[in-house]
Amino acid sequence: MRIAIAGAGGRMGRMLVEAVLNAPDMELTVALGRDGSPTIGQDAGAFLGRDTGVVITDQLDALANADCLIDFTRPEATLAHLEACLRHGTRIVIGTTGFDDNGRAAIDVAAQKIGIVFAPNMSVGVNATLKLLDVAARILKSGYDVEVFEAHHRNKVDAPSGTALKMGETIASAWDVALPDVATWTRHGDTGVRQPGTIGFSVVRGGDIVGDHTVYFCGAGERIEITHRSGSRATYAEGSLHAARFLQDKSKGVFDMQAVLGL
Repeated sequence: MRIAIAGAGGRMGRMLVEAVLNAPDMELTVALGRDGSPTIGQDAGAFLGRDTGVVITDQLDALANADCLIDFTRPEATLAHLEACLRHGTRIVIGTTGFDDNGRAAIDVAAQKIGIVFAPNMSVGVNATLKLLDVAARILKSGYDVEVFEAHHRNKVDAPSGTALKMGETIASAWDVALPDVATWTRHGDTGVRQPGTIGFSVVRGGDIVGDHTVYFCGAGERIEITHRSGSRATYAEGSLHAARFLQDKSKGVFDMQAVLGL
């Protein structure tokens, strides 16, 4: 399978490049970089001391040479890449977070013509955690207050994280409500007593934390905590390769990692 990597000169991009180079059923054919990036023109495997013959480029029409693009960049960049994928019939795995409603709508429209996996977290463990949260939320629907806590490195620009939002959406769906109707995003000053049936969010940004997520179900006399901690971005990279393989026989449609993993 011919694979393209977006943001190939960044931390996550390099992790993806290495994962593809080590996958016997995949070939790295395109490496995209940001316009003006100092990595443009470099071999995509230079950071590994390897000569791959694939040069990092900002020319999006290079996607004609790929079966699938894996993209963990920023919303504006991903949407530009999505347009190029549409031009060339290239499938896309989107791990980018922070899309607004218009961005999500653009992904849904594109999915009418190409196969897309769109998930805020590609980790197999995180998606198993989401399944556990769905079960817990159905059991603990009454008499429990829910809090979603997340912590990431200081350079993450969107909050709450896409994974934290997905956790909230999973719980809200199990309760047959919409997350915006029950979410508490901030607390400051005299907030009054907590309203039943709400989902609170707390965010930490600092250091080099890869990603920690905990959901608390707080009841009378007991507290249930479901936690996932990421120690390496390698789990996201391996999950995204699973997603790319899943798309091989998908000509169109948008899928999440629950579908990829058969959950």
